[in-house]
Amino acid sequence: MKNLPLNSYAWRELELDFKEWLALLGYAENTVYNMPLYVHEFFHWLEQNDIRQVEKITAQHVHDFIFHMKERPHAIHGGKLSGAHINKYHQGLILLSQFVRQTSKGDFTVETQRFEQLRAIPDILTMAEVKELYAATDGSVLGLRDKVMLGIFYGCGLRRNEGVQLDVSDIDFKAKLVYVRKGKNYKERYVPANETTLQHIKDYLDHSRPFLQKKNKIPSLFISDKGYRMQGQSLLIRLRKLNKLAKVNKEIGLHTLRHSIATHLLQNGMKLSYIAKFLGHSSLESTQIYTHIKHENF
Repeated sequence: MKNLPLNSYAWRELELDFKEWLALLGYAENTVYNMPLYVHEFFHWLEQNDIRQVEKITAQHVHDFIFHMKERPHAIHGGKLSGAHINKYHQGLILLSQFVRQTSKGDFTVETQRFEQLRAIPDILTMAEVKELYAATDGSVLGLRDKVMLGIFYGCGLRRNEGVQLDVSDIDFKAKLVYVRKGKNYKERYVPANETTLQHIKDYLDHSRPFLQKKNKIPSLFISDKGYRMQGQSLLIRLRKLNKLAKVNKEIGLHTLRHSIATHLLQNGMKLSYIAKFLGHSSLESTQIYTHIKHENF
């Protein structure tokens, strides 16, 4: 299927952007590799039907393509494609639909039923829902820590372990940067922090962390109720408590916050390459790229 020709430059570019989007949102390597291949065949089919613009794709086109896949023979073995195989195309089209709608490139939906239940696509919080999470925090010792948690995992887009391993010394208030020392695959990077996040950190350091630290002189930014470095599961429990208070009807985790900021930056027009570097998906030689990154203040 990857050898099927695509004559339209628009389809070729969209396929590349789709693949980069999957990668920056942290999908598994096999998903990043395979989903664009299934989408590639969809684009080829669209060309054969004289459809060359993403704005013209409709739910009916998706339905007709899936019907076409049910009828076409297997390229190697002959016979019809299995239900499981067709479901892979279905999943690819669901992800493509999500991608084009989030980037305002199109608005088609996938209404065709799949043969079997596929792995659910992770929920993404809207900006309104993120604001509700912030509104659910308070000025207590734990509430101040909750604000920092949201700032680090949403505002700065850190992975779970990256946030857990942060020390107080990693916050550069003057430069408005967070130093990620223990990133994925041991990559280090600097991440920008907006004024609101920095103020929340200052409030936490002044009015919350000293009470949590007790007699344990540890460097970690996040400290548990017992005075030790806070672990990911404990942070997740706090996030779920905020989620319940905010009445956000979604199953979320720390990585949901990371997915959400990536999506919001993309919706606001930021280039995929900038977001990838912001999230630490490629090594960085300098912090100049972060001058392009703007956060929403809460």
